[in-house]
Amino acid sequence: MFKIVRRTEKRRIGKLETMHGAVNTPFFLPIATKGAVKNLTPEELKELGAEIVLGNTYHLWLRPGEKLVQKAGGLQKFMNWNGPILTDSGGYQVFSLAGRRDEKSSVKLSEKGVEFQDPIDGKKYFMTPEKSIEIQLALGSDIIMVLDECPPYPCSREYAKKSLERTTRWAER
Repeated sequence: MFKIVRRTEKRRIGKLETMHGAVNTPFFLPIATKGAVKNLTPEELKELGAEIVLGNTYHLWLRPGEKLVQKAGGLQKFMNWNGPILTDSGGYQVFSLAGRRDEKSSVKLSEKGVEFQDPIDGKKYFMTPEKSIEIQLALGSDIIMVLDECPPYPCSREYAKKSLERTTRWAER
C-alpha cells in the first residue's frame, strides 16, 4: 500500500508498505545485482539509510538460480537483508548482455517471449513474461517488474511504438 504523507510545492513524500517493511519516498535504492551490494554489508547499507535494495532477475536466475534462493528462504535470507527488495524483470540484461538483435545476435524475440544464450557458458534460455514473474515471486521480491522489450538505440519511432505495445501485452498476460 502507498500513502502520501506530506506534499510540498514541488514534491510529495510518501510511504510504501511492503511485506518486508516500509519504504519512505523518495528513496535511495542500492543495487544488489546478484544478491549482494558490492563492498557493503547489510548493516552498512542500513547505516547509509537504505530501506530497500534491487536484485536482478536475470543474474539470479542464471546463477545461483531462483530455486536455490527460494530454498534458502528467499532473497532476504540469502543476502542477510531484513528489508524490502525490488527485482527488475531481467529484460534489460537479456537484450544488453546476451547480444543485440542483429545477424550475429543470439537473442530471438517473439510474442511468446525471448530466447537468449548465457554469455558465460552459452546455455540457451527462454524467458516469457510469466517466467519473469515466477522467478521474482520465487526470489521473494516485494516489488516486481513486468518483462519489457528493450529496443535498440537508435531505432525508429515505429519500432519503439511496437516495442511498447508488445511490453503492454506482456504486462497484461
